Amino acid sequence: MTTAPPTPPDTDAVAYVAALRRLKVWSGLSYRRLERRAADAGHCLPYSTAATMLGRERLPRAELVAAFVAACGIRGAEAQAWLDARTGIACGPVPADVTPTNTSPPVAVPARAGRGRRRWALVGAAAVVTALLGGATASGVFTDDEEVLRTPTSLRL
Repeated sequence: MTTAPPTPPDTDAVAYVAALRRLKVWSGLSYRRLERRAADAGHCLPYSTAATMLGRERLPRAELVAAFVAACGIRGAEAQAWLDARTGIACGPVPADVTPTNTSPPVAVPARAGRGRRRWALVGAAAVVTALLGGATASGVFTDDEEVLRTPTSLRL
């Protein structure tokens, strides 16, 4: 690795994946070795996923790019440049003349805690109804049987 690593393009997904292929060639590593080096760097990059990622023309997920770039030996600002280029392609370029329209301070949005409580309340209510119906059925509340004391056949005995 005496030459400089390829730089990430910010034009489109096809060019970006082609640059990732050049990065793999630059690293000189096999897919299996990339998997091991990604694991050593704290990432998960199965060799089959890396091969599939480089075989397609679509933009890979950001976590795959981070793992792949780290496995190829790119660190720090260069690795961040690869992720920034990926984000730029995925989100599109930001126009320079656009200013934010909302200048108000950010407002904290409360978490939707009521949704989980409501779900558990419904689950509890369903359990209670099921238990009551099961108990009523077992006790014979829903049966039409009447106790018969005398039948025509019982008289013959």
